[in-house]
Amino acid sequence: LHTAWATCSSDITPVFTRAPAFGDKVAIVDRNGEHTYRDLLSRSLRLSQEICRVLQCPSRDLKEERISFLCPNDASYVVAQWAAWMSGAIAVPLYRKHPVPELEYVIQDSQSALLIAAEEFLGKITPSAQKLGVPVLPLPSSGGGGSTSPAATEEGPLPSCSSWKDRGAMIIYTSGTTGRPKGVLSTHENVQAVTTGLVEKWEWKKEDVILHVLPLHHVHGVINKLQCPLWVGATCVMFPEFSAHSVWKKLLSSQAPRVNVFMAVPAIYAKLMEYYDEHFTQPQVQDFVRAYCQENIRLMVSGSAALPVPVLEKWKSITGHTLLERYGMTEIGMALSNPLHGVRVPGSVGTPLPGVAVRIASETLSGGARSYSVHAQGDENSTQVTPGQEGQEGELQVKGPSVFREYWNRAKDSADAFTPDGWFRTG
Repeated sequence: LHTAWATCSSDITPVFTRAPAFGDKVAIVDRNGEHTYRDLLSRSLRLSQEICRVLQCPSRDLKEERISFLCPNDASYVVAQWAAWMSGAIAVPLYRKHPVPELEYVIQDSQSALLIAAEEFLGKITPSAQKLGVPVLPLPSSGGGGSTSPAATEEGPLPSCSSWKDRGAMIIYTSGTTGRPKGVLSTHENVQAVTTGLVEKWEWKKEDVILHVLPLHHVHGVINKLQCPLWVGATCVMFPEFSAHSVWKKLLSSQAPRVNVFMAVPAIYAKLMEYYDEHFTQPQVQDFVRAYCQENIRLMVSGSAALPVPVLEKWKSITGHTLLERYGMTEIGMALSNPLHGVRVPGSVGTPLPGVAVRIASETLSGGARSYSVHAQGDENSTQVTPGQEGQEGELQVKGPSVFREYWNRAKDSADAFTPDGWFRTG
């Protein structure tokens, strides 16, 4: 099986195909203990076999059927995602805090063939699945060090490697500021492009340890904080949910695995600063916090919403870190980032990531036809500004392998999201 993955001719392969190389290294630490790459792989393979049994698919290739899954923020999420991918399916993550009607909407809109649910959520979601006529596969909970029985790694054909590139990987639902949420379908190529761009730009290494406290139904939590570490063989410490007390305790703990990467949204940094103001009042404690963070943490990132400059400045005074701001959205993954080394400009989201092309353009209507006047265009290497258009405002438009394939089952919305010459309109 492993050799089958390793000999893939395609350079687009899902993250689980890299796991055999990391073997007994700890991939995830969660409330159930430690899980190695080998554990995750064998549990995913077992679940993949179950999926194909329930859906009566002897070929082991579900050809982009959708699988919804409802898991806590722990290793079970990775197992469900990997198993869906191993089965040739599209993974559709559900969010445990969403009300039932919203979960039903996603299951129904994505036309999911199967719902995988962790034991603790079966009561919440089973009635909905029955109502919608979707079979439910309970996910066995697992403590640390899951047993690897020989049956776990039984051979079985997997989707042929040549087909990963354009194959759908996941559907993430946009918050739906206008109308009902839309399912954003990204391919394995899209997911890999975002992942490898960040791995390169932010210099991810297998020695890194990231603390994960974000929801797992948005790109920030799924790709930046989970896919990136697993891609390089690093370790992800997952908390079931955010608590300022637990985060500070873990960030300042010298107990292995010692966290050296942290990413969050501005609201979380604000809550961490509130906690700091309330509990870390003594000067020697404040000095310790700053010294410890400067010495042990290599990267702190903020995203998903604009970072107010006062938050950036205060965080810097507390930890010595200038938060790295970047810009992305569900449809394009990550597009822009401030530099890892070099000056991070407050109030700026930086320059294009590897493989991403961006332009600033304004729409002009002449004779009923849409055309665009381009003020500036660039990529990670250079920027060209149209003479006389310096400082001109316009819409940010993006092109490249990280840009999604389509809005699920919404041909018109998908067409409207792009310019006639193929640039995604960020709005």
